[in-house]
Amino acid sequence: MGILDDLKLEYRTGGITQRLIFWNVGLFVIPMVIFSVLSLFGVELLFLRWDNPFSADWLSLSSHPVDLLWKPWSLISYAFLHAGFLHLLFNMLVLYFSGRLFLTFFTQKQLLGVYLLSAVFAGLIFIFSYNVLPALVDTGAKMVGASGAIMAVLVATATYAPYYQVRLLLFGTVKLWHIALVLVIMDLIQASTGNTGGHLAHLAGALFGFVYIKMLQNGNDLSRIVSAVTEFFGGLFTPKKTVPFKKVHRNVKPSPAAAKSNKDITQKKIDDILDKISKSGYDSLTKEEKEFLFKVGK
Repeated sequence: MGILDDLKLEYRTGGITQRLIFWNVGLFVIPMVIFSVLSLFGVELLFLRWDNPFSADWLSLSSHPVDLLWKPWSLISYAFLHAGFLHLLFNMLVLYFSGRLFLTFFTQKQLLGVYLLSAVFAGLIFIFSYNVLPALVDTGAKMVGASGAIMAVLVATATYAPYYQVRLLLFGTVKLWHIALVLVIMDLIQASTGNTGGHLAHLAGALFGFVYIKMLQNGNDLSRIVSAVTEFFGGLFTPKKTVPFKKVHRNVKPSPAAAKSNKDITQKKIDDILDKISKSGYDSLTKEEKEFLFKVGK
């Protein structure tokens, strides 16, 4: 198995947290590689210049509401873009931490729903702030970053399980709500010192995570909106299965006991491999174990 096969396997078996990280990292790295290679040959993509109003920031979120008319997708796309390597690195570390905690209590679909819906909510608050708050009116700004969506995931988990114990490297064991509170206070303080719109978006994400859990506890799961939309569009692009004419051959079926035995053996092997990954990491697998896991995942 090559590197691409390993990445494909990790993407398929890693769950929604790992896929979100793949999407964020891919949208940061791939364009940079493409632009760097093209620049070596003297090729400059003028329509992607930052000083062009219809340039690379066609994916960023503008504080001007009118810009949504020509790039409505930016309410979501901005949450998969980052302004630099450190911005990306910090967000992906927090996303990995928050996503794993969230999935301790909730489902993959709920995590995706919270991420996308909170991104939209934080984006709308960002636009609203720049058109209402006296200190921001007429200043204008553009925003990228997954921080608002990640804050929603973290605060949602802290709202649901505030006393969940988390071990931090420098601080020992702390409660989850302590971590969430510190991050919220930091955003409140920093909102007046710079990147005001970004910090307001973080706070909006935190508010969404809190409201999401409260509504969920009352029987209203907002993430179903995203699940319904993704399933609808997924069905449009999924080809309908047709049953071709087949010759019928009489085969001797294995006994139920034999079939069950084979299934048990395969499941045990999967469990053993997953246990090995959890203890020693994916890289500890042998080539045969990786190939077996890859085939089972198809």
